Amino acid sequence: MTTTRTLPRLLTLGAAAVFVFAACTQGGGASTAPGGSGATGGGTWTPDATRLTAAKTEGKLTLIAVPRDWCNYGAIIDEYTAKTGIPVNVITPDAGSGAEIEAIKTNTGEATTPDVVDVGIPFGPVNKDLFLPYKVATWDTVGAEDKDPDGAWTTDYYGVLSFEVNKQFVTDVPQDWNDLLKPGLKVALAGDPTLSNQAIQSVYAAALSQTGGSLDNAQPGLDFFKKLNDAGNFVPTIAKLGSVVKGDTPIVITWSYLALADRDATKADGSADIAVVIPKTGRFAGKYVQAIAKVAPHPNAAELWEDLLYSDDGQIKWMTAPGYCITSRFADMKAKGTIPADVLGKLPDVTGAVFPTGPQLDTAKKLIVDTWKSVTGVGPLATAAP
Repeated sequence: MTTTRTLPRLLTLGAAAVFVFAACTQGGGASTAPGGSGATGGGTWTPDATRLTAAKTEGKLTLIAVPRDWCNYGAIIDEYTAKTGIPVNVITPDAGSGAEIEAIKTNTGEATTPDVVDVGIPFGPVNKDLFLPYKVATWDTVGAEDKDPDGAWTTDYYGVLSFEVNKQFVTDVPQDWNDLLKPGLKVALAGDPTLSNQAIQSVYAAALSQTGGSLDNAQPGLDFFKKLNDAGNFVPTIAKLGSVVKGDTPIVITWSYLALADRDATKADGSADIAVVIPKTGRFAGKYVQAIAKVAPHPNAAELWEDLLYSDDGQIKWMTAPGYCITSRFADMKAKGTIPADVLGKLPDVTGAVFPTGPQLDTAKKLIVDTWKSVTGVGPLATAAP
């Protein structure tokens, strides 16, 4: 994969905790008014002057779990620093969702406490009380289903689960989930299904392709992976781009935006010929959530960061290759014609993708985490070399 955060969006059950609230009184505090002016405008984002002055006194912005090659974050970070003059410190870029929550929970100091988290949707609403409410400048253009009404969290982007296939080692590229059961294939996940949000949702997605499977019944997904393991097709290794290129994990189930970025990177350097397949059935979409920590050491810098992300400029950068992320303002921007045609044309076809509700996700997560080993016979997964 591209950088998939060692344990992509790590899950830790019972992660909710009470935070230290001291930082709430810093700078802009718990602002719920829409953010700075000029946050829209298709590539012309300008930071709010008053907030920028306050942010500069804070000195920096601290992020966590945002690798530069995940959703084009590198380009967004560069723009933020160029427009604000504020340096960005990224701690543990490969951290997962649970680790992000733990980082703000433990609040170990300015150098190691993130201002902002970008976590899987199961970690958004459940941790509402741990976040600093803030409504970005483009708040009114984000759908009600994609934001907390008080501004505690806002969904940011999504992808659909796909098959990333190295065609050097797989001549008959699978087009649907049951194709993965064909003899001789080697299939891996991008995380451990007892820990990783991405991997758990991969099992959940497989359920949708099987008889009896639905958003209310993830059991057939577990049964599918038992079949895959019994057939000798499942590789008990967390896939990385290096293992895909070498053929150790020539097929990996991963988010579409990561697979597409890997396809482009390997085409550019000639290391592999990767196909990205959105399966015919079991099209499962997974959203992520932005939130500012109540213990944010640099709350004004964090608010500027959020304004950039949800401006037309930030949204387009998330969508632009190698980002390929479909954003929370996608429908609004498409209707207004503010997405460049070349960017729009490169996004994957996700027609028919389904979005589970929070309670459905929680139920599926508990089932998969609790019974993965007993149902599939697969223990903890090893991690492939990068």
